[in-house]
Amino acid sequence: MNAALALRERLKAHIDSLKTRQSPDADIIALIHERAAVMDRLLVERWQALGLDSNRLALIAVGGYGRGELHPYSDVDLLILSEMELTPSEQEAISQFITELWDARLEVGHAARTLEDCLEKAKDDITIATNLLEARLLCGSQPLFDALKRGMSPAHCWPVAEFFKAKVDEQIARHARYDSTAYNLEPNLKGNPGALRDIQTVVWVLLRHLNRQDLSTLAEHGWLEQDELDELIACRDLLWRVRFALHLVAGRSEDRLLFDLQPEVARRLGFEGDNRQAVEAMMQQVYQTLTRVTELNSILLEVLAEELSPEPHPPSRRLDDLFEARGNLLVCSAPEKLAERPHFLLDLFLHLARDSNLSGIAAGTLRALRAARRELTAPLCEDHLCRERFMSLIRHPRGMGRPFKLMHRHGIMAAYLPAWGNIVGQMQFDLFHAFTVDEHTYKVVRNTYRFSLPDRATEFPLASLLVRQMRKPELLYLAALFHDIAKGRGGDHSELGAADALAFGQLHGLSDIETRLVAWLVEHHLVMSVTAQRRDISDPEVIRQFAALVRDEVHLNYLYCLTVADIRATNDKLWNDWKGSLLRELYFAAQKALRRGLEKPIDIRPAIREAKEQSARLLAKRAITPASLKDLWRRFRADYFLRHTPEQIAWHSEAILKHQHRDGPLVKLSKHTTRGGTELFVYTRDRAYLFATIASILDGKNLSIFDAQVMTSKDGWALDSLVIVERDGSPVESPSRVQGTRRAIEKALLQNQKPETSRRPLPRQLKPFTVATDVTFLPSSRKQTLMELVALDRPGLLAQVGQIFAGCNVSLKAAKITTIGERAEDFFILTTNDGDALTGDEQQQLRDALVGALAPSQG
Repeated sequence: MNAALALRERLKAHIDSLKTRQSPDADIIALIHERAAVMDRLLVERWQALGLDSNRLALIAVGGYGRGELHPYSDVDLLILSEMELTPSEQEAISQFITELWDARLEVGHAARTLEDCLEKAKDDITIATNLLEARLLCGSQPLFDALKRGMSPAHCWPVAEFFKAKVDEQIARHARYDSTAYNLEPNLKGNPGALRDIQTVVWVLLRHLNRQDLSTLAEHGWLEQDELDELIACRDLLWRVRFALHLVAGRSEDRLLFDLQPEVARRLGFEGDNRQAVEAMMQQVYQTLTRVTELNSILLEVLAEELSPEPHPPSRRLDDLFEARGNLLVCSAPEKLAERPHFLLDLFLHLARDSNLSGIAAGTLRALRAARRELTAPLCEDHLCRERFMSLIRHPRGMGRPFKLMHRHGIMAAYLPAWGNIVGQMQFDLFHAFTVDEHTYKVVRNTYRFSLPDRATEFPLASLLVRQMRKPELLYLAALFHDIAKGRGGDHSELGAADALAFGQLHGLSDIETRLVAWLVEHHLVMSVTAQRRDISDPEVIRQFAALVRDEVHLNYLYCLTVADIRATNDKLWNDWKGSLLRELYFAAQKALRRGLEKPIDIRPAIREAKEQSARLLAKRAITPASLKDLWRRFRADYFLRHTPEQIAWHSEAILKHQHRDGPLVKLSKHTTRGGTELFVYTRDRAYLFATIASILDGKNLSIFDAQVMTSKDGWALDSLVIVERDGSPVESPSRVQGTRRAIEKALLQNQKPETSRRPLPRQLKPFTVATDVTFLPSSRKQTLMELVALDRPGLLAQVGQIFAGCNVSLKAAKITTIGERAEDFFILTTNDGDALTGDEQQQLRDALVGALAPSQG
């Protein structure tokens, strides 16, 4: 057996041993150190066997491995240090050493450097310097290793104050990569705010400052109380347990608690109940731990900043009898009093709102806030002085900025409002949401507040304009606060949340009109996004019904802003120009309907005439004669002019009139974005499976359809307009992508190809989810059938749906395609091939075909 294979077998045997011995009661510290010790022995054996154990070389463990901590599949970081340049024989032996480790399937990070080169690089790179701080000699020259440690001393490399600043800046940048929240639904146990790296940041500073990395040093120097130190160590051990189990379940170096791994990790850690119950219990512990680490990390870094700062302490400014400002930090001059009267806790955040120079809370004050919060025996909202201060805060121009963020981060919102406490760390088992319920809700409130800031006006101009015009923006903030607060209780969370909002308004002295507005917004917070994304907003009846529900422009303005803030806070990848344009179109259409008066229905004939006139004016500049336009448009149905903009009509018409192959298909992709995507226009003789064929080609090109207007001229030509995007939501802009897509569709249409079913496997993210296929037919007053389809999203879904339509002799007229995480929630306008609405029997036949074909077991 060769050396690499033997090493692989020994590593596998140890992993198998860890799987057997890892349990909820196992000594996690011992297991992590044991894994490092086993790795030490194996590496030293191979190093020595290859004749590398000489006074010229040192084999050194760095990084986490250097600390003697190794999780089952963690990277093994090595430094091969030499006194001078390597000889050819040393280079060959080291190359063989590393190759054997790779062949044994070890994840090895390594660098081979001379002492001089190593120290030079450390001076320029904080990451290299940090790794070397934790260096541990495995084998080889002790004098060489000692020289490295001397060269890495603060006197020669990264003085303590500079090192501290660099690590703090590094932490801030790392937190930003995780949206500065611990409450991601798939948290990273190493990098998230409050995760293991935050603990390690403090340890690195200790190591640089005192040359010690034992956490007990924190209590010895008075930087943490003993109970806080015990809490920090307990948090570290919990995160170690979860990460250790995660590695064993994943079978690789994985630090993200991915959806598909969470149930098995929870089982290994001893959480009971079905998968969902076990995962919820585990994630609650994880989130609580991340929050506690975040607070302790904040306290420690501020204490250390004061310890290491060369500058004298800034003078204090008295704010009132209890609070003062010291530099940019808020200080409670008598911290013990925070626990005496609950409203003092709200005063703290009011001062942060009133004084724009304050950016944070001093360590001692934060420590007192934590203690006071834990001593509370009743919700803060039951105290009338707290209620007065809370309403003062929410009405303050800066109250929903940093003060609200810190109230959320430090548990004061949960202490104030019991309903908020119920959603803290609450999981959302879908791919639509990226955050827990409380974190999502905080982000919605934050977004509504940002609409009021002048420097944010260009990001969401309409929402910003509306919020700045609101007489009482605090009502919008309250609606944002309550919109999801009833999730997890069972029942309709919108209705339950509206009841909570009513009770809140009455308790906090809002007028009846204000209270009812907030409750209405909570109850209907989803209606605008559903209407915009899953209804035909070119239909005047849809607009009339929506406007009738909204009732007036005040409700419309608030609802629009809440809807934008909600979608934007759900998932960083969810918002796009397509959603934004749909919401704006719906807003202005509803505003127009409200201003006209709902009793005055829109006459479509002037709208068609105006669309034609504007299109003709655009085409007059392009040498298109009125006569040719008249002949062409005579073939188009009235709906065509209602469903397309003048710019689209002009583009389509010019392309058709200039099309050289009169009997062949015309396929065009727009050069300008349409609703945030790229418009694909297909003009060809209508045929069965046409939409399914186009959808199949687009799926094969890894392109998504957002919107489709599928029409047929009076003489049997298809006029299909689709808005398509790349998988990341961006328009199709690359010339090669545009040409490749166009040619593929043209080829399929010329050869009359039948659509192919996608053979791409289900993506990893979708595997843990099942979505029951549901088909709902909606009432319609026109000769058409409206249908909603809910199904598990998957490769080729839309092409498959198109095939089913054709097989059931159903003609697709329009579609809105909405993917919400793992769920496809699509809206279709359908007719029979003769142009009539589907009968009850035809609807049932179509429902049976869709449910049968799209059942989760067949996905």
